[in-house]
Amino acid sequence: MKLIQGNEAVALAAAAAGCDFYAGYPITPATEIMEQMARILPPQGGVFIQMEDELSAAAAVIGAAWGGARAMTATSGPGFSLMQEHIGYAAMTQTPCVFVDSQRGGPSTGLPTLPAQGEVMQSRFGSHGDRVAIVLTASSVLSAYEMTARAFDLAETYRQPVVVLLDAVLSHMRENVDLPEIQPVPRVVPELGEDFQPFGDSPFVPFGEGHRTVVTGLAHDETGLPKTAGGKATERLLRALEARLARDAREITYYRAHALEGAKVVLLSYGITARAAREAVDVLRGEGIAAGLLDLQTIWPFPDWLVQEVAERADAILVPELNLGQLVIPVQAAVAGRCRVAPLGRADGNLFTPEEIAQAARALLAAEETGGVLHG
Repeated sequence: MKLIQGNEAVALAAAAAGCDFYAGYPITPATEIMEQMARILPPQGGVFIQMEDELSAAAAVIGAAWGGARAMTATSGPGFSLMQEHIGYAAMTQTPCVFVDSQRGGPSTGLPTLPAQGEVMQSRFGSHGDRVAIVLTASSVLSAYEMTARAFDLAETYRQPVVVLLDAVLSHMRENVDLPEIQPVPRVVPELGEDFQPFGDSPFVPFGEGHRTVVTGLAHDETGLPKTAGGKATERLLRALEARLARDAREITYYRAHALEGAKVVLLSYGITARAAREAVDVLRGEGIAAGLLDLQTIWPFPDWLVQEVAERADAILVPELNLGQLVIPVQAAVAGRCRVAPLGRADGNLFTPEEIAQAARALLAAEETGGVLHG
């Protein structure tokens, strides 16, 4: 058991998961991740580089991955915006790597030291074009450790950039945790015959492993060769990746349930906000109100199936989040009228108190029972 900061937990998890390359640029509230990686990696034979900006950091991570490294960077909102083109390039080139985003108030430079959850949609749709996305969140120092380790495993398994969304409070808070042992997913280089196709469903084979590979952000087929005269090959690859994530949806959906059994009003939350939501559930249960919590740790691909299962049993779902209504959009789409869904958002840099969430849940239930309109 050790007192550990959230950002420190991320760095420790990355190292334990096999990360041996880190490139970054300092930005509040993610800087401690970079500082920790500067301490951890060189003594272990890894590489740490402070780059001139976030664009070059993202590019270095992609290049290092193709050089055989398990690579990561970390940033906050402004830097995350700068990285979007490279995240799209990593998706197009099926490059396994990890991006950690410790969210702060925005837009622009916004509220550098205050928490937010404003990159929910950006983490999924920030880069142009159609692509799959894997985005994880955490609501405690321990889950920050666990989700970072899982991000590396998912990146390796699905050959995609994986995003871990934290926030300013979670990054800087400290908790006593007992860190579990991590067993990284091994990288297995397949037999490389003349007909080997380095893209599509193939395992990741970095440069220097005995096969000539063309890596390009242009439209290409399974061989990697550009196919820009028509988009059929690229669409085939995109649809195959999407189908694979859909097929494995239950395996890559991580969540925590609290008092969901028999819950009539469900608080669907994630990240730091889920902590207050959990206590709000206990307050409501103490008042005889059947409340429960669904704490999502995988938010993309969005777990429609899980939300639908909850909606079938509930009368109402409240979605508290530190933005003006982002994850509530796919929640409403998944619920599709099965029960009432209401947002509870704020973007002032303050956390919700349990009582604020509990009061919103009471109002939502009252509106449901009377058929009224919820205000606020």
